[in-house]
Amino acid sequence: MICMGRWLSQSKVFFMFKLLFLLFPVFLSYSAFSQSYTSYFTGNSSDVVTSPFGGVCVMGGATEHDEAMKWFLEQANGGDILVLRTSGSNGYNNYLYSQLGIGVNSVETIVFNNAAASNDPYVLQQIQNAEAIWFAGGDQWNYVSYWRNTPVDSLINLALVNKKIVIGGTSAGMAIQGGYYFSAENGTVTSATALNNPYDFDVTVDSTKFLVNDYLGDVITDTHYDNPDRKGRHITFLARIFMDYGVKAKGIACQEYTAVCIDTNGLAKVYGEYPAYDETVYFLQTNCEILDITPEECSQNNPLDWNKGGEAVKVYVVKGTMTGINTFDLSDWQTGSGGVWENWYVDNGVLVEELGSQINCSSVGVNETAIVSALKLYPNPLRDKLSVITNKEIISIEIVDIKGAILFKIQGLNKMEMNVNLSRLDAGIYFIKIKLLNEVLSEKFVKI
Repeated sequence: MICMGRWLSQSKVFFMFKLLFLLFPVFLSYSAFSQSYTSYFTGNSSDVVTSPFGGVCVMGGATEHDEAMKWFLEQANGGDILVLRTSGSNGYNNYLYSQLGIGVNSVETIVFNNAAASNDPYVLQQIQNAEAIWFAGGDQWNYVSYWRNTPVDSLINLALVNKKIVIGGTSAGMAIQGGYYFSAENGTVTSATALNNPYDFDVTVDSTKFLVNDYLGDVITDTHYDNPDRKGRHITFLARIFMDYGVKAKGIACQEYTAVCIDTNGLAKVYGEYPAYDETVYFLQTNCEILDITPEECSQNNPLDWNKGGEAVKVYVVKGTMTGINTFDLSDWQTGSGGVWENWYVDNGVLVEELGSQINCSSVGVNETAIVSALKLYPNPLRDKLSVITNKEIISIEIVDIKGAILFKIQGLNKMEMNVNLSRLDAGIYFIKIKLLNEVLSEKFVKI
């Protein structure tokens, strides 16, 4: 009887394994589908269509600033809020839906467990329905690798242009907002590493088209500016953008408890808890007043040297307040309230910060006038062909989009005048970068 009982038990076990084996493909398919994303929904499940007011709100990476988040919600105009993230859970739902006192139709958090969710019909539908999209913190390389060149970034960019949604994020969610971005593809990088080797393996400054925000096309953002210190790596990013793309880029950086909210006119309000806490936001720009801003040394395995008479980078330093009363105007990158100007430069791998004067990019010096007169473009705006005339032989021409990506290059010209066929370009703003024997000229043009 004992042996018979043991045999029956083994038969039952065998039957269960056989049944599981037969059903395994079903379980596997359901599991794979269900695990590509996780959704947490709060509020009205019926989609509401409102007219959002647009704008961008970014934060430094610690707890969210309530007043800045209220601004973000108000810009959604009572619509649907979508939180996208690649880790974590539903921590934003009740906070955004009921704790800030701003009425919205719904808040949904979608956690991408892997890249497959970027093609899921439900996820894409919710992006299209949203009036506001918020990116949480985490690993920005997950955001970039999951979403770039997928329907996710395409639909977000369409919504930014056509629907005027408001967009924002904190920490990694802020890091991906600029036209240039530190992708963290190879992990994070410290200021010490970046300053001592601007082409270190970990200094991954990317210009591949991702999110297209008004006023941020030539900007690279950074976060956690006070913990750890990231000023050195940020100025290295600006040097790399100039060396790699020929663009005099700009930067926006938030300390951990600060926020910047940018309206559709380019006015940036700075939020924090100053004077209770010394919380600061930084607006950096490669110095437009200097004709040749090329770093004295920016190469592989050598410390960065970017001095330019102690004025390589101009920085507007602003204290964040509870009401966002201090501002900086991104429509001209010159006009601010409540802040001070500083000059930053790098001397043999060491960052130096000094008090400075307000930048003036509207005045053109004598030397810059000579450079401009050495290059003539017409017609501008253009429809098909662009005529280029210089006072020296042209070695090569590059056409660059507003985000710094090189669209195409023409080499071996040895001419002082030529026509460039640009009929295949979409309408928009571009730059032409012309290499002469001893200098590089760059000018903006518009394709209509």
